[in-house]
Amino acid sequence: MKKIYILYPKKIATIAPEIYGHFTEHIGGVIYGGIWVGKGSHIPNIKGFRKYIVEKLREIKAPVIRWPGGCFAETYDWRDGIGNNRPIRPNWWKNEDGKYETNEVGTHEFMDFCEAVGAKAYFAANLTSTTPMDIRNWMDYCLSPQGTTTLAMEREKNGHPQPFNIPYWGVGNENWGGGGNMTPEYYTNEYRKYSTVMKNTAPNVSLFMCGENGADYHWTNTLAQNLGSVHADGYSMHCYYGHLGNVINFTQKEWYDVLSQTVIMDEIINKNWNIICANNQEDKLKLVIDEWGCWHPAGSGPSKGAKLYEQQSTMRDAMTAALTLNVFNNNCEKIKMANIAQLVNNIHSLFLAEGENCITTPTYHVFNMYKEHQGGEAIELIITDNHSFENSISASASVKDGKTLITICNVSCSEDVKISLEGVGADIPQGAEGILLYNEDIRAYNTFESPDNIAPSSVSIDITKPITIPKAGILAIRF
Repeated sequence: MKKIYILYPKKIATIAPEIYGHFTEHIGGVIYGGIWVGKGSHIPNIKGFRKYIVEKLREIKAPVIRWPGGCFAETYDWRDGIGNNRPIRPNWWKNEDGKYETNEVGTHEFMDFCEAVGAKAYFAANLTSTTPMDIRNWMDYCLSPQGTTTLAMEREKNGHPQPFNIPYWGVGNENWGGGGNMTPEYYTNEYRKYSTVMKNTAPNVSLFMCGENGADYHWTNTLAQNLGSVHADGYSMHCYYGHLGNVINFTQKEWYDVLSQTVIMDEIINKNWNIICANNQEDKLKLVIDEWGCWHPAGSGPSKGAKLYEQQSTMRDAMTAALTLNVFNNNCEKIKMANIAQLVNNIHSLFLAEGENCITTPTYHVFNMYKEHQGGEAIELIITDNHSFENSISASASVKDGKTLITICNVSCSEDVKISLEGVGADIPQGAEGILLYNEDIRAYNTFESPDNIAPSSVSIDITKPITIPKAGILAIRF
């Protein structure tokens, strides 16, 4: 039996709600047919956005949504997405799926979505193919007070007199790759130029540097060394798992191979943070993990490949999300924000949609089970007898409003695990609320016909006694 010691006096930090953020890009079926159905659609909607998704995001207290990319941002002109008679442009992903961008969803529409959900907006600004003046004008249009500038008056004519609330701006996206194939030295100089103009335009917003891909520590070190006294509020980094075996019919070995990559996430977080601290930039470059998730081969989703990168979501994907969120919680003093990629009809999605049909994936349920960690004070845990990954458990805990939430994952896909909880510095009461996400079949997934193949269930728990977590089960306990 494994024992979890909850070390109440050893507080880590507050878990920023933004760690539970999301990401929507103009790719495949994420926007059109995903969150957006159109204002005239017979599908229930709120200002054109699928009502079911809006309401479900409210339920999990979605804190922030990133837009418009991703790689789509590399060639995006914000003026294409405002006013009437919007142009049709080549989408960044056209060479892969042949689709063009109608710009039906632009700045106003996306902000309608955020306002309906109750989430903050995080805009990825195009540093690749626009000038600092272009971004300055976009910020002027979005953020200037009513009636103060020509662009603010244009915004008012387009239906939004008051400035939008857009507190977060990414200065570029993946500039080591599709965002210009820049060297870290070149990007740092570009960041210094663009961020100077952006900060002058909107002094109160947060600006995020484009950080590394995976484990490119040279990029991190170069940026941290050369940033100097230039302003920054966060360090964006991307990390994907997967590409190991069949999306649905994976082997037990492939179950562990994918899940073990979450250990690499913990390593990447800490190595990057150590580099940032070594360069005395920890006050400016808290981590913004604004793209993360499982990226499997496409074609397993309901559209059978018609929607680019759409994939089905099994218990393996739910477990990967749960393990990763535990990693984030346990490193929350280093992390400002994180955004799972992507929201619907794509990689590691919380939703799958087609026409009138829309379902939640197992990953959605993980976010629902973990939502009370947002804004909680993370506390340290010690887990005994937890050395072998294939027979390990992952856990994180937080305290908020006088209640403790502990989320525990049984990594093993073949054996149940028995655990006990012990409080250090505080007593653990007898009564507790338990929610379990579990399916006997680790390859199970939800479909339009059977949307609740994998769904959470309430369980009765006496946490003063040993608790059994079934194989590949995810358990949330609140007391």
